[in-house]
Order: sequence, then C-alpha cells, then structure tokens
Amino acid sequence: MSFSNQAYESPRWNIAADANATDRADFITKTYMHLVVAIGAFAVLEVILLNSPVAASLTGLVGAGSGWLLFLGLFMVVSWIARGWASSSTSLGMQYAGLSLYVVAQAILFVPLLYIASQYEDVIPSAGLSTLGLFAALTAVVFMTRQDFSWMRSILWFGGLAALGLIVCAVIFNFALGAIFTYTMIALACGYILYDTSNVLHHYRIGQHVAASLALFASVALLFWYIVRLFMSSRD
Repeated sequence: MSFSNQAYESPRWNIAADANATDRADFITKTYMHLVVAIGAFAVLEVILLNSPVAASLTGLVGAGSGWLLFLGLFMVVSWIARGWASSSTSLGMQYAGLSLYVVAQAILFVPLLYIASQYEDVIPSAGLSTLGLFAALTAVVFMTRQDFSWMRSILWFGGLAALGLIVCAVIFNFALGAIFTYTMIALACGYILYDTSNVLHHYRIGQHVAASLALFASVALLFWYIVRLFMSSRD
C-alpha cells in the first residue's frame, strides 16, 4: 500500500492543521487514498474468504460462546499491535505493515457475520452502500463545519468499554442484545467517524496519514458491522 517511490523520510511532526496549505492538502489526500485502498483490500479479501471453505469452518468454530470470545480477544490483541505499527515514526514499512495487518484482521473477523448475512438477499450490498453513504455524510459535516469533535473522546471511550462489557456478558450468559443495542452501536460508530475525521483536520501530524487512515477504517468497519446486523434483523 504505497503511493510514493521516494525514499522514506521521518515525518515532520508538525500538526497538519498548522502546516501550510500544500502540506495539509497532501496529508488529507494521502489519508483518504489509503482509506480507499484499505476498504478495497478488505472487500477483495472478503470475496476470497467467503468463497472458500474457510468461511463455513470459521463460522462453525466461533459459533460457541467461548470460541467467539477467544476470536474477539485475539482480534483485539492484533488490533493493538497493528495500531502501534501504523503509528511508527521511524519506518514507513512498519506503518504499512500495521495497516495491512489490521485490514486482514478485520476481514477475518467479519467472515462469520458476512457468511450468515450472505444467506439473506441483498443484505451485504445494501449495508455496504448505506455505510458508505452515512460515512460520506458525516465526513461532509466535519469538513464543512470544521468543528473539532475531540471533546467526544471520553464519551466514545466509555461507550466502547460499556459495549464490550455487554457483548461479553451476552456471550457468557447467552442472551440477545436486541435492536436497541444495534442502534446504539450505530450511533457510537457515527460518533467515532466524527471524532476521527475531525482529528484528521485538527490533531494528526504531517506523516501520520497511515495511522489516520487506519483509525477511519476502524470506524467504518464498526459502522458496517452493525448496519449489517440491522439489515439482517429486518429480514427476520
């Protein structure tokens, strides 16, 4: 995932918002180009995985509560590693390795959900288009208003922690979280998109476009996950 043939230079750690117009525009362009490539790579990986024996095997493996918790725990560990690599200030290769690892991890995580969703007519493409449309609308809000949504950080952190706790309890005690939880998680994902997009404008530094694109991709993936679940529940 590289858009330059130039030798790597350690990032200039000035905030993009304070950089000159050319450097700021270059940073934003690189961020969203990497996001597009990440989404495209995710889609290709899903097509490959869903059309292979891996999909049914993995879905069966994580069907049990303990299997899903182990699967989710491994993803969280890999996600933490990938984010650390993507934030490297010394190696462009390490940044790309982090983004690539995260995309692969998300693709594998999504296999059981999308394997089940593929049994419903038009759920996956409809959810994909809805996700991209909502992401575009939220992005436009931030770019047009230039608002700084960094104040949402604590709210999103506690919201994400509470959601994770509910998910673990639901798996352990075998109860359904229901439609209210799905709508709440969609709202939480929208909050993350506002927060991450405003960080691109106000808080990321020149040279952090790979880390910025990973953060945006993570928020888009979270939104897509719960929109898929919403469309699936509407078909039942």
